[in-house]
Amino acid sequence: MKNREIAELFYEAADILEYQQVEWKPRAYRKAAQMIENLGEDIEKIYGREGKEGLTEIPGVGESIADHIAEYLETGKVEKFEKLKGKAPSGTVELMEIRGLGAKRMKKLADALGIMTLSDLKNAINTHKIMELEDFGEKSEENLLKAVEQYEKSHDRMALGKALPLAEELISALKAECKRTTCKIDFSKIIYTGSLRRLKETIGDIDILAEAEKEEALKIMDAFVSLPDVEQVVLKGNTKSSVILREGTSIDLRVVPPESYGAALQYFTGSKEHNIELRNIALREGYKLSEYGLYSKESEKQVAGKSEEDIYGKLGLAYIPPELRENRGEIKAAAKNSLPKLVEAGDLRGDLHIHTNYSEGKESIETMIERADSLGYEYVGVTDHSRSQRIANGMEIEKLKAQWKEIDKLSKRFRIKILKGSEVEILRDGSLDYPDEILKELDIVVGAVHSGFSAPEKKMTDRITAALENRRLDILAHPSGRMLGKRKAYDVNFDKVFEAAAANKKVLEINSQPSRLDLNDELIFRAKDFGLKFCISTDSHSISDLASIRYGLGQARRGWLEKEDVVNTYPYPRLNEIFKKLKR
Repeated sequence: MKNREIAELFYEAADILEYQQVEWKPRAYRKAAQMIENLGEDIEKIYGREGKEGLTEIPGVGESIADHIAEYLETGKVEKFEKLKGKAPSGTVELMEIRGLGAKRMKKLADALGIMTLSDLKNAINTHKIMELEDFGEKSEENLLKAVEQYEKSHDRMALGKALPLAEELISALKAECKRTTCKIDFSKIIYTGSLRRLKETIGDIDILAEAEKEEALKIMDAFVSLPDVEQVVLKGNTKSSVILREGTSIDLRVVPPESYGAALQYFTGSKEHNIELRNIALREGYKLSEYGLYSKESEKQVAGKSEEDIYGKLGLAYIPPELRENRGEIKAAAKNSLPKLVEAGDLRGDLHIHTNYSEGKESIETMIERADSLGYEYVGVTDHSRSQRIANGMEIEKLKAQWKEIDKLSKRFRIKILKGSEVEILRDGSLDYPDEILKELDIVVGAVHSGFSAPEKKMTDRITAALENRRLDILAHPSGRMLGKRKAYDVNFDKVFEAAAANKKVLEINSQPSRLDLNDELIFRAKDFGLKFCISTDSHSISDLASIRYGLGQARRGWLEKEDVVNTYPYPRLNEIFKKLKR
């Protein structure tokens, strides 16, 4: 799908135009980008089927933007945007991604200090030139330093939400090309490996593994290096090829024979620490383990290698799911046959955190419910923002009551249970954003912090624990407040938060938005020891966001969660054990 590429193209153009102080176009381009990004259908197929008229049916896409999309789909570029990039300072787009640097501040830094690149910005911070500028000061300089460090750390790796769809698209394209050229291979054994298969929140390069006999390996390599998105072929061989895609990602493909496929899959999935421990066990048991197989040290004969299950079984271990392979106790548990039975996609019965166009969502309640219903969910929580979140079109009480009436009407039409909820702001004193008489009427109250992120640890801890003591609060949303690559988690004592949540029987959210993944796997792993329950929610703002639940599921599995730990695996009647106000 070209949706992601085209959306990124418009985001980039908007950033440059905003820097140039063009007033209305950046907003129009960003709106179009958001709509394209959240389309449930391949924009290339829409154009092929309906032409430019079909493109203009997409909200936010007018004639001019449709022309740009068509030009990109036909030529691979937009001439107007190419000229725009040529006129912009080379580091503009990169600097736009630094938190706290909007277009106006960038312009001021450029005019006053000649800052045009990330390197310029770092030099100005290190020599304390920024703190001397009007409207900046010492605190601004400190915040920019933290933002630069966060940016550089996050950009060493790719977010899971970008890497996983990219890998899937690439594998799909590779399979299609192999079919076209009649490669005789098992298509089910073309798979991504590495940290992506372990569903880590950020990914380095993407690694792909395929199984094939020697005579078919070169055919796969020919198909791989000839894929349309390949910009550069770095290496091409019989067993390994490396390419760089047009958008800059490095991809490695390895092809191994059937007798080594399981060993290679285990080896290249990692993690490094897990593999070291596994090799040590192999040595103690009289074997040698490598990416080619498990061999007897004495006879040098291969004793396992076709499947991962064979490798683990021969070493006296239960099969360890990829998400657990971090050397956090999984090998000892596998030796005792006491690994958790991890929660699975098929266990999920609903989504307890979605937004509609009543606040900052892009779709109507009806559209969101239709999609949730089509996914086979039993229930869904409509949780638009509360009144203090004006930037997110938070709802005043009258508007909230109007939403209740619409939900009542829709509930008569749909099989799925629709919960009247709200994502209620946790105010700075720990109180909730609606009065008690409104909160008690809600089926579900999702509490969240959206402001005051720089508060000291004690103040933030007191704020959140006070909210957890409120009997009306049901779920603590995105508990650490982080945004991957943009904002680190706020300073808070998580042990105290977990203690308060456990004492008051509150549910912790695992937010599936790729930009959040909050709680992350490490905090989930810690929180489970407190006996807490969790929900995996999407925080959806469009129908396409509902599919992002798989990212939260991945973090839950990495955190060792089982079905019983996750409340939205429960049938609707059982939810009443957690949320006492649900209507039967």
